[in-house]
Amino acid sequence: MKNLFSNLKGDLFGGITAGIVALPLALAFGVSSGLGPSAGLYGAIFIAFFAALFGGTDTQISGPTAPMTAVSMVVIASIIAANDGDVNKALPTILTVFLLAGLLQIGLGAIGLGKYIKYIPYPVVSGFMTAIGVIILITQILPSVGYYAKEDAQFVEQFKPQAEEIILENILKEEAGEGILVLEDFRETIKRAEATTQADILKESKTLAGKEASGVLGTFKVLPRALKNINWLELALALATIFIIYGFKRITTAVPSTLVALVVMTGIALGFSLDYRPIEEIPGGFPLPNMEIFTNFSFGSVTPYIFTALTLALLGAIDSLLTSVVADNMTKTKHKPNKELIGQGIGNSIAAVFGGIPGAGATIRTVVNINSGGKTKLSGMVAGIMLLVILLGLGPIASKIPAAVLAGILITVGIGVMDYKGLKAIPNLPRDAKIGPFKVSSEVIVMIVVLVLSTFWNLVYAVGIGLVIASLMFMKKIGDVAASRSDVKSLKKEKNWSDEKNFPEELKERVFIKHIKGPLFFGTTSDFHSLAQQIPAAASTVVIRLGRMQYMDQSGLYAMEDVLQELNKKDIKVLFVGLLDQPKYMMERIDIIPGLISEEFIFSTFDECTQWIKENEK
Repeated sequence: MKNLFSNLKGDLFGGITAGIVALPLALAFGVSSGLGPSAGLYGAIFIAFFAALFGGTDTQISGPTAPMTAVSMVVIASIIAANDGDVNKALPTILTVFLLAGLLQIGLGAIGLGKYIKYIPYPVVSGFMTAIGVIILITQILPSVGYYAKEDAQFVEQFKPQAEEIILENILKEEAGEGILVLEDFRETIKRAEATTQADILKESKTLAGKEASGVLGTFKVLPRALKNINWLELALALATIFIIYGFKRITTAVPSTLVALVVMTGIALGFSLDYRPIEEIPGGFPLPNMEIFTNFSFGSVTPYIFTALTLALLGAIDSLLTSVVADNMTKTKHKPNKELIGQGIGNSIAAVFGGIPGAGATIRTVVNINSGGKTKLSGMVAGIMLLVILLGLGPIASKIPAAVLAGILITVGIGVMDYKGLKAIPNLPRDAKIGPFKVSSEVIVMIVVLVLSTFWNLVYAVGIGLVIASLMFMKKIGDVAASRSDVKSLKKEKNWSDEKNFPEELKERVFIKHIKGPLFFGTTSDFHSLAQQIPAAASTVVIRLGRMQYMDQSGLYAMEDVLQELNKKDIKVLFVGLLDQPKYMMERIDIIPGLISEEFIFSTFDECTQWIKENEK
């Protein structure tokens, strides 16, 4: 505890400042997620406190972030849609998925996977981050112009036939569950259908309208209607917010411009009694746990979202550890990646129980904390407590914030989160792949695929596909490099290694050599397979030099076995030189040694091999 309070003044000031900076973003991310501002605030409170307490980066400030909110938004929308548009009905399942993501993060840290996160290719991360920015920008167009599809009566009317169809389907499902045979007793169906009110049909129609207008594609579908029905007051509030955020930064960065914009624009809206749309009401009092997560738990309802929960866990891990690296560079310290994942997992798990959206280490808030004097875990805990104090003391006032102001804040977040460094590098990256007659950069392909699929299809699958493409392209490059350095030539034509120069001239046409200059794995086996076909009938001996083959996988092992069997059929002796431990162990497992290559044909040095050839090649 002494270490925790060793920088009390700096940590208090850093934590309070970071908490104030986090407030407008927490509210905005909560609204963007679909669960409302309170969910964002609850997430910021619990993640900031517990991730700091149990994490492995002393100065990290955690909470809802743009990438985590973008994925959460997809999860929330799909689960609400599966529950007839009823948020309250869907909430336990949503929070269970978030809880599972937190538990998976704890598991990732516990088994030591934190150190492997750094191996995710940069083009995948770059494409994903730019897509997050694009998604936020596009999805905030509608609230910025004050258009809400559910409130457009003419638009909602189009969904009445579909709404009635869904209501009828639900009636039939209910009857089937109760054992009622519809065709034999259709009167019961008619009775239940007649009990359906116009209000029920309107509610279902609004749900379908909201679903139709959600996401990037949904925004584009209703954009023409939105532009015809612009609420100029809402648009003015959003534009003024953006102007203040960028303009105030030019005056000073000592006070967060986002907070200034929030306070000023809310003050103007209230002071002039403007007829604006406020955000959803933030409940007063201390957040209470949602026990329905446990009492109504259904494995079947969560099963379809296990992969999504894993994606949230991995994304949170990447997001947090990237911020940890930034913190290390600023403070000249070294974070503990696995401990950090456990801390983030605990924070996200507790936040989920209390109804908060998931989050991760937040770069801007962490930088603000460090610059304001924060040095220990206490700073992150203070940030969480600060947000709790704001919730308890200013909840009713925060509920009067204009929705358009939060939309303006999110637009600046979307602009800021895009990876401009990666985008600027596109023209300069080497064009190492071909699509038809065109030469392109493989890294640009990965970046654009992830960007397009994330924006217009599915964030979760886009990352998976991007990783697969990046991995395949990497293996292709490694295979090409290994193949280009592994030609099979006679000793007369081969570029000699230093210890091969004194090999007897008269034996060079009958003795062939294979230099393996790297790992023999599934990316290089196709070229190695051709070895047996390249050896002419006049050859009597093949020397395979393995001193630079540090590693062999199962594909390489079986390729070696095939080549040796083929050479044995041709009565060509095979000699190994410099065989290392891992490949030898692999070959002993399937009896290549001594089944195909006896110990007497394995030599430590080329000089020993040369001596054997002189004695046995007549």
